[in-house]
Amino acid sequence: MQRMIWSALAAFAVTLVIGPTVIKLLMRLKVGQQIYGLAPEAHKSKQGTPTMGGLMIAFIAILFAFLFRSHTVPIIFDIPFAICVFALLNLALGFADDFLKVRRKKNQGGLTEMQKTVPQVIIAVAFAAYCAFSPYIGTMIMLPFTSNELNLGLAYIPIMAFVVYCVLNAANFLDGLDGLLGSVSLVIFAAFGIIALIFASQIGAGANQTQLVNTATLCAATAGALMGYLRYNLHPAQMMMGDTGSMFIGAVFVGVGMTMRIPIWLPFAGVMMLVSLLSTTIQRVYYKATHGKRVFKNSPYHHHLEMMGMSETRIVSMYVLVTVLFCLLCFLGLPITI
Repeated sequence: MQRMIWSALAAFAVTLVIGPTVIKLLMRLKVGQQIYGLAPEAHKSKQGTPTMGGLMIAFIAILFAFLFRSHTVPIIFDIPFAICVFALLNLALGFADDFLKVRRKKNQGGLTEMQKTVPQVIIAVAFAAYCAFSPYIGTMIMLPFTSNELNLGLAYIPIMAFVVYCVLNAANFLDGLDGLLGSVSLVIFAAFGIIALIFASQIGAGANQTQLVNTATLCAATAGALMGYLRYNLHPAQMMMGDTGSMFIGAVFVGVGMTMRIPIWLPFAGVMMLVSLLSTTIQRVYYKATHGKRVFKNSPYHHHLEMMGMSETRIVSMYVLVTVLFCLLCFLGLPITI
């Protein structure tokens, strides 16, 4: 517990301190957000806001996750290390997309859909295979509200690769309002960190327990970095995380869920990510099928709420409260008595 708290506090403090310097550096490099042409009118004023703040979040989260980790497990066999490698690969993909948008000064000037999808699928399959063949994880997944487990066998790899792909895109879609993805993710990582500690407390001392404690430390460090980042991202935002940050956050989220063998908990903890993914998918499918008609005024759903007259801050507050409620359900669904 102490490692978890110290990692969160240290990550928060450092992010808070270096935030203004990072903002000035991004402005000097002219790394400004490119606003999508069909975005709500109020978003036009955000054009040029420093972006790629996800680099700061990732660097600090990983730094303090490993400074405060238990060193009884060699780092090469450390599950959080694998999660971080997986997350950094996705971060690199998001960074490439952000870099091209900034360079071309166009929101849709980043990677093409295929240039994003192919690497995402390859990385997702590789990580799913790692989990399937890891002696600490395997192909068994827990079932909520019961002590039973389900063995997916070889089907684990394609199923979990699909889950990874969905979560990465869901996190990306949710990053559309000041403070939205950061606030929701802060709640999620706090909840998952506590769940990792609960699991660790249920087993005896050993490698498995150490892996869970280190996972909790990674969640805490990420939550701490997000707390510091939100100081500069809440409305009106002084800095945005970009696809660089959303891809990193989505990868850590799904990576932690898979390695703790609770992937079924992901759509509950990430319910607002799911709403963003489903609303965007429904909008696109319906738009193409009806040759231009829409289900929502805009998508993802938080943009629909904006165009209905709801303020950004109210939407963020509502999304965070719903996330808190569903994370509480995640605790109730654990296959142990707390």
